[in-house]
Amino acid sequence: MKLARYRIGTGEIRLGRVDDATVTEISGVAGIGSSLREILPHLPELTDAIAAAAGDTHALSEVTLLAPVDDPQKYLGIGMNYKEHAEEARQAGIPIPTSQLWFNKQTSCIVGPYADIEKPIVSDALDYEIELAVVIGKRCRHVGAADARSVIAGYMVANDVSVRDWLQKRSPTFTLGKSFDTHGPLGPWLTTDDEIDNPLDLHMQLTVNGEVRQDFRTNDMIYDIYEQIAYLSTVMTLMPGDILATGTPAGIGAPTGNFLRVGDVVRGEIEGLGAIENTVVAEPALGG
Repeated sequence: MKLARYRIGTGEIRLGRVDDATVTEISGVAGIGSSLREILPHLPELTDAIAAAAGDTHALSEVTLLAPVDDPQKYLGIGMNYKEHAEEARQAGIPIPTSQLWFNKQTSCIVGPYADIEKPIVSDALDYEIELAVVIGKRCRHVGAADARSVIAGYMVANDVSVRDWLQKRSPTFTLGKSFDTHGPLGPWLTTDDEIDNPLDLHMQLTVNGEVRQDFRTNDMIYDIYEQIAYLSTVMTLMPGDILATGTPAGIGAPTGNFLRVGDVVRGEIEGLGAIENTVVAEPALGG
């Protein structure tokens, strides 16, 4: 199923089940409130009730979709995890990692699937990265790759927006260049794991103003999503709602200097998950 967080006008935040072009409120179902993160560990036992929910139904065009997961504890990203992308990075002078290369995106960067992306005052090197986002559904540690799918709640489309000149030079850990406000669009909803036959072979595409910039399948990953979960859970406890951005394919703007400009419309779509679309706007002036 597809689960969304949304509001109507300036009203309260609701949870809903997305069916085609409509969303039906499920917040009134017993055991469900307005937090998607809190119900993730209980999704298996709530599935039937969610499917049968008959709350208020609205056209998606009548609501504002929010980032699907509220208040995630972690938002982690893996660098250079697609074969062709790693090669384009190598040609730009960045060595290909010999192990999984993880960084933090601060959760304050997260915005909804159609929210604006701000071009920072301090940089002209604003870049895009379409990624398959994995959402953890269970508290877990020391998960083997063979069992990793059992801890996945579902998937989203992510744009790992990056400020290139605030990456290695200003922040060797990548964190600053990955964490500017508004640089974490996610959505359009959470598609639960049972809806996706094989997350290791999904078509993904990113366009800027209708021009295709990235067009790959998730089968080009160096470390697949199960290997990623196994690696991370060796180190840390993964919690319900934690978000893993699992890498971007070739075609980013950095190698050619084809960076995003104010007014650009960036659309990312992944097979079976839907699409997010964000307009680049100027960061408000300091004190504005």
